[in-house]
Amino acid sequence: MRNEIKNFVLLNIIGGDDYIAIKKKTKLISKKIQKKDGKNDNLVADLFKFIKTHNLKLDQDTSILVNIGPGSFSSLRISISIAKGIGIAKGIKIYGFKNEDLKEFSDHHLNRLINKKLLENKLIKPIYLS
Repeated sequence: MRNEIKNFVLLNIIGGDDYIAIKKKTKLISKKIQKKDGKNDNLVADLFKFIKTHNLKLDQDTSILVNIGPGSFSSLRISISIAKGIGIAKGIKIYGFKNEDLKEFSDHHLNRLINKKLLENKLIKPIYLS
């Protein structure tokens, strides 16, 4: 799996401390998503603006990493739907990760997540808080 994930888009939209990120070659760039009403309505536009600003090409050499929970039902469903939509439209692989597998957002922790094969490349089944 190590060689499969070079460039990626990361969606950590779980209803609290939300952010999006991209990794292009060796550069990791993130953007905190502001907690405000309607944040999910603007997520797709914000994501594509962020991708365009940093000139990331969405193709087969790019993967999508999406947090599958636990978290807010609506936030998880929306971020997973966005990931699946982009994946289908662009032929991009989607990987899910759990909160406990990425406790701190950093290049070191992301590499650990990828190298230890803590990502799931299968049907994404979100874990919801009840």
